[in-house]
Amino acid sequence: MIANTAAYHFTPVSDPEALAARLYARAEALALRGTVLVADEGINLFLAGDRDGIDAFYAELEADARFAGMRVKYSHSRRQPFARLKAKVKPEIISFRREAGQPLAHPRAPAVAPATLRRWLRQGHDDRGRRVVMLDTRNVQEFEHGTFAGALTLPIVRFTDLPAALEPHRAALADATVVSFCTGGIRCEKAALWMRNDGMDNVLQLDGGILGYFEEVGGEGYEGRCFVFDERVALDPELRPLVDDGVP
Repeated sequence: MIANTAAYHFTPVSDPEALAARLYARAEALALRGTVLVADEGINLFLAGDRDGIDAFYAELEADARFAGMRVKYSHSRRQPFARLKAKVKPEIISFRREAGQPLAHPRAPAVAPATLRRWLRQGHDDRGRRVVMLDTRNVQEFEHGTFAGALTLPIVRFTDLPAALEPHRAALADATVVSFCTGGIRCEKAALWMRNDGMDNVLQLDGGILGYFEEVGGEGYEGRCFVFDERVALDPELRPLVDDGVP
């Protein structure tokens, strides 16, 4: 079986080019495929390979104090979902272009754990009795494969479109606890931070995103699959791929 991983971590990186080259070389030596993204603000990884190679890569990375405690989300498939290995240096590990949504410049937005969110969804409100609105920060292509039941979805193509698309809904969300979510946590982390800095102090982020929710509590409250940007296409709440060995 192939171990598939997704991980990101916001931390200052003084020499992104050197780090990208080092991570690429180590992943190549371990026969891993996928994508390594590096920026001044941190790293974003999508890597797959045999479990020994995956474990060796992340053990070495997390030995670096900058990445200690980085959460790695796992799933498995029978085939390698990436055609090759690539490493890129970018201005942001996920492009948002909003100063108020930059994690290195502000304290992290409050998060809700998957188990707590599941309880809130079961009872229909948070622990203060406020209604819960799930806010999908992904694009149309992604949420067409699945999303949380009753989630607010926005007609966006790029993550940078989110602020304008959210504007018409802000007044209606004022009396709710809004939980921002995405695939693995990176976009909802930036989105929640931006929203709180822009006056929406009722916003939380789902810790670990959809994949973290699936890993920890399964698919309760979620309808459909979670889209992923590789040859598996999407994962169900048991983290099984829609397409594996080339067939659905």
